[in-house]
Amino acid sequence: MTDKNKTRQIPSCPGGTLYTIIPGDSYFGLAKRFNITVQQLIAANPGTDPQNLQIGQQICIPVPTTGTCPGGFLYVIRAGDTYYSIARRFGTVVPAIIAANPGVNPDRLAIGQSICVPAPQPVPCPGGRFYTIVSGDTLYSIARRFNTTVAAITAANQGINPNNLQPGQVICIPV
Repeated sequence: MTDKNKTRQIPSCPGGTLYTIIPGDSYFGLAKRFNITVQQLIAANPGTDPQNLQIGQQICIPVPTTGTCPGGFLYVIRAGDTYYSIARRFGTVVPAIIAANPGVNPDRLAIGQSICVPAPQPVPCPGGRFYTIVSGDTLYSIARRFNTTVAAITAANQGINPNNLQPGQVICIPV
C-alpha cells in the first residue's frame, strides 16, 4: 500500500470516531467491541476492504462522540486505560462507569473510543461549598476566585489530579 492510498483511505467520520487498526482487528471484532453491526462499519467506510485491513489504517466507527452523558463527561480512551484506572483518575467507581456505558465491554476498551465517565459522588464538604469545574478552570484560578489556596483545595479533594480537571467534575471548595 502506498502513502497515497493510506491518505485516501482515511474516511471523514461525522457523528462517529476515527479508529486506528491494530494487530488482530477485524470488522467482526470491531463491531462486537463497539456494539454495532458489521454492516454499519461497511456503510461508514465506503471504499475500505474489510478483508484487507492494514495496521495503522484509520476507519470510521459510527458511534457518537458526543452522546448524552448526564451528570458526567465523555472521555477518550488512551493506551493503558482500564475502567479501574479511569475510576481512580476521576474519583468515581467502576460499577458507575459500567452502568453509564451499556454495551461497552470493559475488557475490550479501544484507544480512541469514547466512554461516559459519570461525575463522582460529591465528597463531604463540611464548612465549604461545592463547585463544578468549567472549561479553562485551573486549581489556581479557582483558588483565587474563592479566596483560598491550591493546597487547601487539594487537601479537601483527596485524589484530585490538578493537571486533569474535567468540565462537569465537582470539587469541594473549603471556606
